[in-house]
Amino acid sequence: MKSVTTSIRLEASLAARLERAASRISRGKNWIVTSALNDYLERLDRSDLAAEARRQSLLVSRRRQRKEDTAWADSTDTTGWK
Repeated sequence: MKSVTTSIRLEASLAARLERAASRISRGKNWIVTSALNDYLERLDRSDLAAEARRQSLLVSRRRQRKEDTAWADSTDTTGWK
């Protein structure tokens, strides 16, 4: 897979934590950042999918509710109602 180089600006405290973590687990800082970013973006994608599923579910339930709200009129004798 082709990779690209990019730069980011980190607060000094975060950069120090990253350095310590890389040393502790014997991995490069790039590996940690890439793994963390992949995890974050996957969660974000799942969150977007879940939000869309909720939106569609609400649309279906509203349509169903409208049909149920008017269904009584189809089966009710309203003769003589004013």
